[in-house]
Amino acid sequence: MKGPAAPAPVLELRGVSKTFGGAHALTDVDFTLSAGEVHAVVGMNGAGKSTLVETMCGAIVPDRGAVHVAGRRHTALTPRRAHASGVSIVHQKRSLVPGLTIAENLLLGRLPTRFGAVSWRDARREAARALAELGIEIPADRIASALDPAGQTLVEIAREVHRGTRILILDEPTATLGAADAQRIHHLVRTLRARGTGVVYISHDLDEVLDLADRITVLRDGRRVVTVPAGDVDLPALVRAMAGDRLGKETSERQDRVAGEPVLELSGLTGGRLRGFDLTVRGGEITAVLGPSGDGQSELFPLLSGLRRAESGRVRIGGRDVPSGDVGAALAAGMRCVPGDRLRHGLVPGLGVDENLDLVRRGLRRPWLVRWGRMRGDGRAARDRYGITALHADPPVAALSGGNQQKVLLAARLGAEVTACLLEEPTGGVDVASKADVQRLIGGLAARGAAVVLASSDVDEVAGLADRVVVVRDGRTVADRHIAQVTRDGLLALIAGGRTP
Repeated sequence: MKGPAAPAPVLELRGVSKTFGGAHALTDVDFTLSAGEVHAVVGMNGAGKSTLVETMCGAIVPDRGAVHVAGRRHTALTPRRAHASGVSIVHQKRSLVPGLTIAENLLLGRLPTRFGAVSWRDARREAARALAELGIEIPADRIASALDPAGQTLVEIAREVHRGTRILILDEPTATLGAADAQRIHHLVRTLRARGTGVVYISHDLDEVLDLADRITVLRDGRRVVTVPAGDVDLPALVRAMAGDRLGKETSERQDRVAGEPVLELSGLTGGRLRGFDLTVRGGEITAVLGPSGDGQSELFPLLSGLRRAESGRVRIGGRDVPSGDVGAALAAGMRCVPGDRLRHGLVPGLGVDENLDLVRRGLRRPWLVRWGRMRGDGRAARDRYGITALHADPPVAALSGGNQQKVLLAARLGAEVTACLLEEPTGGVDVASKADVQRLIGGLAARGAAVVLASSDVDEVAGLADRVVVVRDGRTVADRHIAQVTRDGLLALIAGGRTP
């Protein structure tokens, strides 16, 4: 049973706004958390959840507004001040020291001493008591690396509670866990609520949120849309609030495409979180692969590009097997993969547009041979074809807008003959005009007969571009439908991680 929320907030954000390079990450956001309350924050990717959480724990200083912790106002909260005030965060990426015991991790920096030496007996006893108080049945002398992911998360939460946290932020704590392990986390969250701890809970799994939270705040485009008691909202209403009324505006504009023969065929592909994954994409078809964060769809990039060898399974392109873990073979087969993080994994920010394009063209053959005249000519042609605009002819990529950076990435990766391609978040962080340009380029790829796999969390994009939607959960396909067979609320629920389409 959900516990009642205390009236006095222990954490409060008032009118918080933050911009990055002209993009509004948060705009006039208000948020409150009471002792003994689980307050969930939900929203589509890019809604502002991460910025809000980092503001709460002092990692980001807002441009406007203030954070109040236990009644004290902070306009420039730092991580140290936040932690001293009882604010802690447990990230999705676990941070235990693998080679240390649970006791050592739990008491790191605060190990009990006697006569100037660490008292390991007292450390084990104190750690065991701290775990038992929270109902965590894990031996204090076990090595952290021996724990399963759920156990590691439980220990991280216990560490923060033992340090005296009163406000605990949990960022996607169950994103990579199965249902049984997720229930272990849920049980601990309910225990903390009963003890009076305020919990900010971030999750894409809306069924989890509706079951666990007392209140839910929905963010969209950096703004707070609504804060509502969890008992007063259902799944369809929640997903409508997350995405607004934008879905379907471009569906009627999708060009009719006739799918041809199978071009990209994945059979029993296993690697990372993917387990026995099957997928067939025909020429001229755009297939969107979606699913809750961490359920395996992100594994497609390293496996299809050849960066990682699959544990098992087969990849066929154009009717021919492609050796796993071989970048050159994937490129030779016409496979092109466009990463979601363009500056970290796709481009060299300090080099110019022409040099970035030429690096990919030279590829693995003769990387030391630079033909400057050809590079400049190819660069001009690519800028014209992809609509890349800049103040001068060949600026550093880092000086371009997000939309122009993405066009450079697409020009570099898709400039050669494309048989099949994988596009990760192809319009992430770009302006509206550039987004339309990129989407037209993607539609053009399919129109020319390429098999296109689209990994995008943008609801409008999927509805406007994709012919099929494949939903991945726990590394396996759980739904494969034509876009016309997916309702608005059903698609939103599937993307958000709900189990009820």
